[in-house]
Amino acid sequence: MSASEVPAAPRQRGGRNLPAAIGVGVGLGAAVVLSLFFVKALFVVVVLAAAAVAIWELCGALAKAGIAVPLPPLMAGGLATLASAYVGGTEAVAIGAALTVLGVFVYRMPQGAEGFVRDASAAVFIFGYVPVLGSFVVLMTAEEDGAWRIVTFIVVTIASDIFGYAAGYKLGKHPMAPTISPKKSWEGFGGSVVGCVLAGVLCVVFLLEGRWWVGVLLGLVAVAMATLGDLSESMIKRDVGIKDMSDLLPGHGGLMDRLDSLLAVAPVCWLVLHFLVPVS
Repeated sequence: MSASEVPAAPRQRGGRNLPAAIGVGVGLGAAVVLSLFFVKALFVVVVLAAAAVAIWELCGALAKAGIAVPLPPLMAGGLATLASAYVGGTEAVAIGAALTVLGVFVYRMPQGAEGFVRDASAAVFIFGYVPVLGSFVVLMTAEEDGAWRIVTFIVVTIASDIFGYAAGYKLGKHPMAPTISPKKSWEGFGGSVVGCVLAGVLCVVFLLEGRWWVGVLLGLVAVAMATLGDLSESMIKRDVGIKDMSDLLPGHGGLMDRLDSLLAVAPVCWLVLHFLVPVS
């Protein structure tokens, strides 16, 4: 979640318990690093677990708006698509998407025509939001230097959060999207831009042995997509009338509240690195 926001109090961000949030963040980061560098396939398992929780949270959130998402075919198809991406690449994602959509239709039909379009469309929306966007994380992992590509992807996205928070806290005065996220400021967004570009250059040059301008490009597209991901999830929560996707993570809310920016950045990060940074 992009953090170009002006917090309400020095020790909290958006009313959250900052020490708890830091502790949870460190724990999640440790799980990612350990799985990624010891057994890459284990990292894919971590991605599958995160996707399962994210799908469950989104289904629960939409249920508050009276939308009954067909969860079993969505969950099965979504996780199968993510797992198959590791060995089958983009073709596997396309096949998984087609089969999941058909599975949702078949599963929902016995419940009658009333609400069919609403419920099935919601399932397709969640599939595109989590498994499809998340599949690009798996695709990066599958590369020979996938561990460092994932580190680059995570560091660039987190840089948007950290630098945006710092700039927004110190300088934030001009709201960026007051009707969507009132605490997000243009000053914070500027901090996110600086942080993403700096992180992009350092990671691309020193971790992936790529060219510096690729790092600049990565940083610019990453900050744009991280901000879009943050605002998009805020729109979903406002639409269904909730503050957090769940209370699963102390100090953070739901897991989707942490994955929104990562999911949005994953496709553009894969695109830039896949075509502009040769596998080292």
